[in-house]
Amino acid sequence: MCSSPRTGRRAGRARSRAALRPVPGAANAAFRSAAQRGRPASDPTAALARSVAAHIAESMVALEVLERHSLLLARWGHDLAHRLSHGARLLVAGNGGSAAEAQHLTAELVGRYDGERAPFSAIALHGDTSAMTAIGNDYGYDEVFARQIRAHAREGDVVVLLSTSGKSPNLLCAAAAAREVGAVSWAMTGPGPNPLSLAVDEAVLLDGRNCHVQESQLVAIHALCACFDACIADAPPPQPRVARTPLGRDSR
Repeated sequence: MCSSPRTGRRAGRARSRAALRPVPGAANAAFRSAAQRGRPASDPTAALARSVAAHIAESMVALEVLERHSLLLARWGHDLAHRLSHGARLLVAGNGGSAAEAQHLTAELVGRYDGERAPFSAIALHGDTSAMTAIGNDYGYDEVFARQIRAHAREGDVVVLLSTSGKSPNLLCAAAAAREVGAVSWAMTGPGPNPLSLAVDEAVLLDGRNCHVQESQLVAIHALCACFDACIADAPPPQPRVARTPLGRDSR
């Protein structure tokens, strides 16, 4: 039964009072630890601050690993600029946080990264929820990206796959689909070698926990976009994509 407005307000005040009561746990443990070290008893966040510093330090270690891939990322940026300016398309896929990074990359290319330029064709494959759910329902979740790649990708297009584990079945199927249609496939993954890094043409392998891999992926995406913009600055506007005939061959 729904509560009356008056009852709802009383319940809301009770919840508010409950939220203000001290809850045993990490914060109280940090409070006691700080007091034992002679810190002011009013500073329960000292231990949490050390946890934040440790997180940042671990992220910096992951970024040092990413820095070793600078030449590869620069080559990807140059190749992507050449392909997209000549009518190719970028397709990007990932799960969870990696899906967010995938959409971040395509937004930078369709919109802009750092300065005015022409828009370029880039699609985050998880963005079409109707297609995702229809394919997942009819063919299984492993096919949600692969079937879209077979539909949208043409020979010479680029498929970028983002993963922390490098083991996601739907990304492995996507890599296989890219190979079937003749698209170039790149991956950014966690530690390897892993199944995805072995299934694509080239991969950036990042060390660290999943959270630090994803943080490094964002830096890699921005570095890729910076290289792309630098290469596209003096390039002609992107050419239109070539129409595909009913037989699946590009018309000239």
